[in-house]
Amino acid sequence: MGRILFTVSLWIVAAVALTAAAAPDAPGTAVTDTIVRKPLLTAAIEGSKNVDRVESKQIDFSPGQKTGVHLHPCPVVGYIASGSVVFQVEGESARTLKAGEAFFEPANKKILRFDALDQPTRFVAYYLLGKNDKELIRNLAP
Repeated sequence: MGRILFTVSLWIVAAVALTAAAAPDAPGTAVTDTIVRKPLLTAAIEGSKNVDRVESKQIDFSPGQKTGVHLHPCPVVGYIASGSVVFQVEGESARTLKAGEAFFEPANKKILRFDALDQPTRFVAYYLLGKNDKELIRNLAP
């Protein structure tokens, strides 16, 4: 059940991204009838997570803003809508995520960096929550 809902949430992320990408740039711009489904992310949820609901949040960072070391008690799927960030999960190399890219933050794993670069950054985070989950983030000492 959890994997099915997680897969559905990934499709939600893709749908949001594709809707934004498919919007006409200017009046009179033709929109084709072709639907393109661009793969953005595939992530496995470790253990058996029952997902009862998904909360989505739009989050805006100022240029250079940093989250600090943190973790999420639930898995998080996200999409960079504008700007770019340096992203690093504990045990992995830091990488730059740009507008149009998706990311995954495993439950209870330290996020060492999620730092906006030199421009305002907006992303959408989808929190995959169980029935009794309330907490979305825990800030940790470095």
